[in-house]
Amino acid sequence: MKRNICVGIGTVALAALLGTGSFFLAKRNVVHAAGVVAPHFEVDPFWPKPLPNHWVLGQTIGLAADANDNIWIVHRPGSLEFLESRLTRNEAECCTAAPDVLEFNPAGDVIRHWGKVEGHDWPTSNHGITVDSKGNVWLGANGPGQPGPPPGSAAQFGRGQAPANPDATSTVPKGTWHDSFILKMSQDGQFLGEIGHANGSKGSLDNDNVRGVATIRFDNAGELIAADGYGNHRVSVWDPDTLKFKRAWGAYGKPPSDDTLPPYKPDGPPAQQFRNPVHCAQPSVDNLLYVCDRVNDRIQIFHPDGTFVKEVFVAKNTLNEGSVWEIAFSRDPQQKYLYLSDGANAKIHVFDRASMEELYSFGDGGRQPGQWYGLHSIITDSKGNIYTTETYRGQRVQKFIYKGLAPVTKNNEGVAWPANKK
Repeated sequence: MKRNICVGIGTVALAALLGTGSFFLAKRNVVHAAGVVAPHFEVDPFWPKPLPNHWVLGQTIGLAADANDNIWIVHRPGSLEFLESRLTRNEAECCTAAPDVLEFNPAGDVIRHWGKVEGHDWPTSNHGITVDSKGNVWLGANGPGQPGPPPGSAAQFGRGQAPANPDATSTVPKGTWHDSFILKMSQDGQFLGEIGHANGSKGSLDNDNVRGVATIRFDNAGELIAADGYGNHRVSVWDPDTLKFKRAWGAYGKPPSDDTLPPYKPDGPPAQQFRNPVHCAQPSVDNLLYVCDRVNDRIQIFHPDGTFVKEVFVAKNTLNEGSVWEIAFSRDPQQKYLYLSDGANAKIHVFDRASMEELYSFGDGGRQPGQWYGLHSIITDSKGNIYTTETYRGQRVQKFIYKGLAPVTKNNEGVAWPANKK
């Protein structure tokens, strides 16, 4: 009863003092700015350097930093528009698709590159890249078949030229996933092995194959953690040496299910399973695993054995592709800050990781340096710099230089443009 009375008094006061509501909001921002600091960044518009050989990038959908702070990306050469590949057809001097995998040094030079390996499974749709502590390069993939677009692609959401139904023109049976494997490669692009095999998946309870892996990461125990979530609805864990299955789970740590879920509703009850795609599974130094349930607009946090800890909703009214794309951490020993790429809203959310309170966000939609169209992958290097990639027609990689801790002055601080270029 007492609580009801308090709520009623608060409601009356708010109605009577409508102008005061703005005052309290402004006051909160001032207090927030004076008392809270967070990492801040500036875009480096000169990184990377221009690509050689008239190369251009397609949808750029994987990003990794190795032990030397070299930056690896994987993109989709086949996603170039017709007029972006005139050189390929000997029609003009420019341009042609870059190889699938590119490695940049910290200065932004391309120092290594390679593409499709013949004689082994190869993705119809690249998705995700990781370099492990031994220097092995791991590639994910999310193509259901050729030539239909993968779920989550621009075409599926009505922005591409391909049919919205990924099976509409596919040459494989409906529901079959060609990209039901993870590739293990050398740094020079030599095939070393694979988890699963093409067209092998039997669904989310299959212990021999994956199905549409978005990202690959390694936890503190050296286990391979797959965001196994474009075709499956799960996180799956594998031995990187034997390439054998270890365990898997769905939302809230439950057994995964491939049952069809109703459309996402921001004001509806939380979905009891992951929606496609499960877009990241990022391990932390303190043995937690942060999972991107993208279309459900939430992060779910687990222990390594799949025990559910808690969930956090982000920009909960975001529809279509969802708000929760990929996660990276700050490079202090405690990984105090969590960075979340939000492709639909074109921003990076900065969280205090312990409390999972959002401190602020930065960025905006667009094509100029520091803006994004199809913000996708996010990582940090040893110096704390952030790198991002863009899918759809964004088609690039960008670097954001870590500028240290600074007071938070706004809920969204806009484009991270260099202070000396204002």
